[in-house]
Amino acid sequence: LPAAACAADPPEVTNRDPELETGRAIYASTCASSHGADGGGGIGSRLNNGSMIEAYPEIQDQIDLVANGKGRMPAYVGRLDEEQLRAVVRYTREIL
Repeated sequence: LPAAACAADPPEVTNRDPELETGRAIYASTCASSHGADGGGGIGSRLNNGSMIEAYPEIQDQIDLVANGKGRMPAYVGRLDEEQLRAVVRYTREIL
């Protein structure tokens, strides 16, 4: 769903890391409508305040979750490539 469906935009990337900026764009267009613009949750789980690092200490485990889906969360394998998956996961871990 488009980011316009959210009340606010996701937090900006302040260090101008291109991979994180890509992750923010993907998060805004794909994830924010379920998980909230700030990652605070909604239809989907809360992703902010380090909750993803706590739940998935290894980044690859979180990438696998996004790729394969779980519960009501759809799988994004085939919709996002490896680089996009890593970018959006890094964004949730490092910015939200």
